Amino acid sequence: MTRNLKRWPVRLASLLACLLFWQVAAHVKLDLGLLTFTYVPTPEAVLDAAWQLLTSSTLLAHLGSSLSRVFAGYATAALVGVALGLLIGRSQWAEDTLLPPLEVLRPIPAVAWIPLAILMFPSSELSMVFITFTGALFPILLNTVHGVEAVDPRLVASARSLGAGRWAILREVVLPGALPSIVTGLAIGMGTSWFCLVTAEMISGQFGIGYYTWESYTLQNYPDIIVGMLLIGVLGMGSSALVKRLGALATPWYRTRRAS
Repeated sequence: MTRNLKRWPVRLASLLACLLFWQVAAHVKLDLGLLTFTYVPTPEAVLDAAWQLLTSSTLLAHLGSSLSRVFAGYATAALVGVALGLLIGRSQWAEDTLLPPLEVLRPIPAVAWIPLAILMFPSSELSMVFITFTGALFPILLNTVHGVEAVDPRLVASARSLGAGRWAILREVVLPGALPSIVTGLAIGMGTSWFCLVTAEMISGQFGIGYYTWESYTLQNYPDIIVGMLLIGVLGMGSSALVKRLGALATPWYRTRRAS
C-alpha cells in the first residue's frame, strides 16, 4: 500500500508534463514538419467545451447510448469468448475446427465490418452492438485459450487419478488455473470495446460518445473532438480497472502468489 502511494507523485508528474507540452505546443502552434499543432486546440478550449457538454441536456443521452452498446457487446463477447476458449483449449477437435476460421477473422478491423453488419442486422442498434462485440471477442478468446493451455498437465492427471470426471476437472482445476489469464483478456476486451465505439457509432445518426466525436469532426469543432476522445479514454480506463479489480477479488490465490 505504501509502495503504491509513493508511485502516485511520479504518475501525476507524468500527466502534468503531458498537459504542459500540449499547452505550449498548441499555444505557439508548433510545427515540426511531419507533426503540426497548428489546428490543435489548447487545454483551456477543451476544458470549456467539456463544461458545455457537461451542462448540456444531451450528455446523459450520449452516455446512456454508448454504455448500453458497449456493455451489451462486451457481455456477449465475454460469454462467447470464455466458452469457446475453454472448449478450444481442452479439445483438439475444437482447436482444429474452430480456431482456423477465427484466426482468419481476428485481424479484420472493426471498420471493415460496418457494411456487413448493416446487411446482417435489421437495426442500426444491433449493428453497433455487433461491432463492439467483435472488438472484445478475440482478446477474451485468445487469453482464455492460452490460460487453459498453460494449466500444468500434472494437475489434470492428478485430479483424473483421484477419480475426478471431465466436468470436475474443468471446474476445480482448469478454470481456476486459467482464470488469471481470462481476467487479463476480459480487461483488454473491455478496452477494445471502447476502442471500437467510434467505428460502431458511425452507423448511428443520433446519440453516443463516438457519434458525438465523429459529428464534431464533420463540423470541425476541434475542442469537442478531444472532449469525446478523452471521455472515451476515461470511460474505457475506468471500466477496464473495474474488471481488473473484480478479477483480483475472484483470484485471491493468484494475488497472494504474486505478492510472495
